[in-house]
Amino acid sequence: MSSYDVVIVGAGFAGMYSLHRLREQGLRVRVLEAGNDVGGTWYWNRYPGARCDVASIEYSYSFSRELEQDWDWTEVTAAQPEILRYANHVADRFDLRRDIQFDTRVSSAHYVGGSDVDDGEDDESPYWKLTTDTGEVIDARFCIMATGCLSTPNTPPIAGAEDFAGDVYHTGQWPHEGVDFSGIRVGIIGTGSSGIQAIPVIAAQAQHLTVFQRTPNYTMPAHNRPLCDEDRRKAKAGYEGIRRLQRESIPGFVFGFGGSGFIIPTQAILESTPEEREAALEDEGFVAIRRYFDVQSDPTANELACDMYRELVSRIVHDPDTAEGLMPRGYPMGCKRPVVDIGYFETFNRDNVTLVDLRRGGIERITAGGVETAQGEFALDALIYATGFDAMTGTLLRIDIRGREGVPLSERWEAGPRSYLGLQVHGFPNLFTITGPGSPSVLSNMLVSIEQHVDWIADCIAHLDANDLASIEATAAAEDAWIAHVNEVADGTMLTAPSCNSWYLGANIPGKPRIFMPYVGGVAEYRRRCDEIVAAGYEGFSLQ
Repeated sequence: MSSYDVVIVGAGFAGMYSLHRLREQGLRVRVLEAGNDVGGTWYWNRYPGARCDVASIEYSYSFSRELEQDWDWTEVTAAQPEILRYANHVADRFDLRRDIQFDTRVSSAHYVGGSDVDDGEDDESPYWKLTTDTGEVIDARFCIMATGCLSTPNTPPIAGAEDFAGDVYHTGQWPHEGVDFSGIRVGIIGTGSSGIQAIPVIAAQAQHLTVFQRTPNYTMPAHNRPLCDEDRRKAKAGYEGIRRLQRESIPGFVFGFGGSGFIIPTQAILESTPEEREAALEDEGFVAIRRYFDVQSDPTANELACDMYRELVSRIVHDPDTAEGLMPRGYPMGCKRPVVDIGYFETFNRDNVTLVDLRRGGIERITAGGVETAQGEFALDALIYATGFDAMTGTLLRIDIRGREGVPLSERWEAGPRSYLGLQVHGFPNLFTITGPGSPSVLSNMLVSIEQHVDWIADCIAHLDANDLASIEATAAAEDAWIAHVNEVADGTMLTAPSCNSWYLGANIPGKPRIFMPYVGGVAEYRRRCDEIVAAGYEGFSLQ
């Protein structure tokens, strides 16, 4: 059995920085990674059109000034291949791979210590025992779950799925060698972020693309473009200020979502006239909708914004029936993670693209030759599932994690995920979750939130070691109070509207408890609270 100070599960951006930071503190660290290289979500998600929705300059590490100056981004919002090259560059630059064990999937992680040691002693130092899929056993004082928020693909159960005779793909597990769809009939199920990114690219290659859409999404055009030397020069000269503004912001970015520029809403849509809204659409298109501050909190205001959105869709999509099929109805704008696209609606003007609006008749079964719906059968040579992920908790709950007295995490989270700050779970000492439920995570620039969590955890471990303390654990009272706060902040927003069914709430997974998982309060407020808790002697944690 191998022993370490810290075992980290996952070699994405969270796991990589955790390794670097903790190794710098002189700790013995091991990373266990299921894939055969670094990159996390950008290692697995190689589907056509995969791209970040945060500006490249901001979707990058801030811990090394030299790294900031050395790396040159080529686009405002980078595509998957470039982000993966960046991850590999970081791994090479800081010699990370020597402490990463690839092709290793963690099967179980069990807490052992104190009264949990069945040897008649009660003073055993606590540790975590991890078992891999090959039967290897590794123990460590601390276990850090850097497993990512979107890392367990969701494939919905559809009758006959196993009968399909063609090739089947999932956007979250795309073949590394790529796929050539030239000359074949392709079907894609799902119009979330991955589907919306992939559809325009696949349509340009396939003989025919059939899009099976259960729920139309709100998506807005990305403002991507190549970066020039002057763009990069300004960024490198201004990184210190950019990083400060990121940490002081609500979303963790400065330049705006999808490269569109940061817009502070200053107008109330309820105080506007139809003529003013029409003029705004003429002047700015989709950007006009982002000018109104009451859209996210007032249902009536939100519906006016939805009307503006649907009007724009009708102007882009030529066929009225197809345009109607692409218009979201019955749920508010802003209840799901925003999606940005490159030529999505324009793609439905192509002769080789068919929209199947499943609201008019759903999928009944998959056959050997295609997909059978209440509207008819569609012949296909290849089928793509763009059906998202079991978000935030899926990967953790697929590992047999057991805390004090052998209590499974799945049992503690039976009614929904509970944590303190998204960092720790009561009953699971010395186990940390990076960007776990109850933290800004997926509502923020993930790189900013990852670095903040890693720094907090590293400082915490240093504090324990400096004070001869063996363990840290969230208290039940602190966990309860934090969950109440997370829900209080989200209450009244479109994110928790009764008509909203998003993966933020676990609604895309049958049987998953409906509970809002991220923290809406923003990056700056969250960081302030975390710092205050440390300053108060790790208030809400039990240190022993």
